[in-house]
Amino acid sequence: MTLQAAVTTVELVEREAIAARKALASLEDERIGAGLRRAADLLAGRAAEVLAANAEDISAATGLDDGALDRLRLDERRFAAIGDGLRATSALEPIAREVGSWQLANGLRVAERRIPVGVIGANFEARPGVAADIAAQVLKSGNAVVLRTGAAALRTVTLLVDDVLRPALAEAGVDPAAVGLVRTPAREGAEALVSLPRAIPLVILRGSGASTAALATRAAAMGVRTLAHAEGGGVLYAHAAASPARLERIVRASLDRLGVCNRLNLALVDRDAPVLAALVETTCETVGVEVRGTAANPLDRPLGHEWAAEPGRVATVTLALVEGVDDALALANEQTSGLAAAIVTEDEDAARRFLDGYRGTTAYWNATTRFTDGFALLGAPETGINVDRFPGPRGPVSYRDLWLRQYRVIGDGSETR
Repeated sequence: MTLQAAVTTVELVEREAIAARKALASLEDERIGAGLRRAADLLAGRAAEVLAANAEDISAATGLDDGALDRLRLDERRFAAIGDGLRATSALEPIAREVGSWQLANGLRVAERRIPVGVIGANFEARPGVAADIAAQVLKSGNAVVLRTGAAALRTVTLLVDDVLRPALAEAGVDPAAVGLVRTPAREGAEALVSLPRAIPLVILRGSGASTAALATRAAAMGVRTLAHAEGGGVLYAHAAASPARLERIVRASLDRLGVCNRLNLALVDRDAPVLAALVETTCETVGVEVRGTAANPLDRPLGHEWAAEPGRVATVTLALVEGVDDALALANEQTSGLAAAIVTEDEDAARRFLDGYRGTTAYWNATTRFTDGFALLGAPETGINVDRFPGPRGPVSYRDLWLRQYRVIGDGSETR
């Protein structure tokens, strides 16, 4: 009987978390920066092995739709982006731990501080570059991480962890166990990750809506907090005063990749601008995307349905006519995930009304929602995009968000209430 067969999946994940927790003492800012820079160098030297492992993952993948295969695939540009992300993160300023301080009337000195969470879990789609993005962000925040990827990417991610990230950290004086990995492709690995509140109190969840929502529910039942990225889909509102040329460019830019959460998903067009509706439909069809919601091709899903998450129908956009800015806002706010929405218009007043009224994570004027991305907006690869509608990290989540607030109070023993 093998060791893995002799213990449960929960025990295996807990071992990774315990080892990662012991590594916390080695997570000094300078060491982390050096480790991430070294990881970028090691990655460049192992390009052939990483791309070969990815090719094997793609060859072995079965039952994946075009969007999932697109996310799984590493080409030269995406491979280079992993190294760029590691270097960019290494160069960022560490989290400022001291927020502020003051003295109370009774003489106590109080300081507000940001402290690390400890060990953070991350469950993400079969997208190899995300492993490096999340690991780098979590380490940069002063936390350790236990990664779990979709089964289709496990070969590539294992190589990235064992032959790139861990050796680089060790060379920089960081305990390599600071990056843990769930090494089983079974679904039980993800379930175990969200079942250990003492060892892994916070888990970043990314992936398809249904499976991620199920993990978030399990996590809540087990007492584990989550930052979930389960839903996406960009909204594009073509106002009657939109420039046709600008609108066409933005539609095309919003559909350069179909298997990502921030692409154009729902197009709203003013009812009194039929020329713009026809332009949106024609532009989508020109790039090979089906348009649903027209008289000839009625919508057969809820208005805010995310097409990128439906295998076999990724190349689809919903088109709906609206009565103006208020109607567009109501649909974007109430019937979509709240990821991102854009207005295309030459009318500044209409743009301001839309920007002020949208409640999602990112609002755009004359720009594509494809920029809803940590690297694009913040200069740091994201761990995910959180669409929660309550206070906390929201939108692209980076290392700057992964901390706990603590008050440090110093007295001399004479103070009383």
